[in-house]
Amino acid sequence: MKFAQRLSSFVIVMLVLSVAAFAKDDHSGNFTLSETVRVGTTELGPGQYKAQWTGTANDVKIEILKYGKTVATTQGTIKNLGQPSPYDAVTTKTLQDNSKAVDEIDFNRKSDALIFAGE
Repeated sequence: MKFAQRLSSFVIVMLVLSVAAFAKDDHSGNFTLSETVRVGTTELGPGQYKAQWTGTANDVKIEILKYGKTVATTQGTIKNLGQPSPYDAVTTKTLQDNSKAVDEIDFNRKSDALIFAGE
């Protein structure tokens, strides 16, 4: 009897853990850069990237990855868009030296956007 209880408890725990492992990661998103831009002090060339963030809505650490490796980090905040974005969008701003820096990233089908801290 105890064996059956332990076995059923083990199965339940394993199911919960496997569901959590396959849950959608809500703290990351992919985006494409079509031109060279700055994130923090790092220049990123055109290409496919992934943003991952941790922290609270008013203070997040943002990591930019390419091919699974972190290529830039910066601070920022989360902005609620009110409704999911219909597409991915990267908004840039022009700096005093005429280079461009990432200002905001909206992710397809997500209602939260990343706002990058001013450099």
